[in-house]
Amino acid sequence: MSGTTGTVLGCIGCGNMGAAILRGLSSRQGLSLLGYNPTPAKVLALADAGVRAMPDAAALAAQADVVLLGVKPYLVPDVLRAIAPSLTPDKVVVSIASGVSIAAMKAAIAEAGGPECPVVRVMPNTPAMVGKGVYALCFEDPALDAPRRDLVRGLFESIGTVIVLPEARFTAFTAVVGCGPAYVFYFMEAVAEVAVTLGFTRQDATELVKGLFSGSVALAEQSGTHLSVLREQVCSPAGNTIAAMNQLDREAVRGRIMDAVLAAYRRGLEMEK
Repeated sequence: MSGTTGTVLGCIGCGNMGAAILRGLSSRQGLSLLGYNPTPAKVLALADAGVRAMPDAAALAAQADVVLLGVKPYLVPDVLRAIAPSLTPDKVVVSIASGVSIAAMKAAIAEAGGPECPVVRVMPNTPAMVGKGVYALCFEDPALDAPRRDLVRGLFESIGTVIVLPEARFTAFTAVVGCGPAYVFYFMEAVAEVAVTLGFTRQDATELVKGLFSGSVALAEQSGTHLSVLREQVCSPAGNTIAAMNQLDREAVRGRIMDAVLAAYRRGLEMEK
């Protein structure tokens, strides 16, 4: 690590997710931030977060203690080969690319003559862009020591919710949490559409639904009550809510949702082959 100067984290690929992580970490004490993107404007837009632009990926990797890969999955091997000469055993590579295994990343580094540099896989979801991300972390690389494991975990715990998983569970995590925001937005959109059908303006419908979901999540987080009990509390005997629940059950909506998540999981397994 960088000793008395603190830790340096550099992000290669400063798109939506990379930029969100950099901004989230910008207030962390003892951490300096670097960024590189083929489109320089994306890094320059992060100047207000204290991110220093680097001329290329190799130069960034040479100065960073933690090298964050925020590029598309198909670009990961090429990027690793390009930065391999700049890596050292005391650095750590952290990838947020979906479907690229630790073994594949280490192989790319080795192919380019790089050192035994530890690699960590991280799977985020899009609420990271508003500081509400959920991150799965995999620490299965034998080259990863405890100090760097704790460093990486601490970085992501400071910007969201963290769960440590074996790499074999990453596809399941992606199906549930990585894809999850789409499920939530889909349901929100459906409720908003029926609100419009019932006479609300589209703007009012959207605001009402956003308030409905944010309030419901806050209640679930703060009450400590099981989700089933929270649902039952809304269902008065012979009321309109229980009528709605009965209709959802007759249409097997719960099972359909489960099937959708399992379809995402199966597709994830196919993409990894």
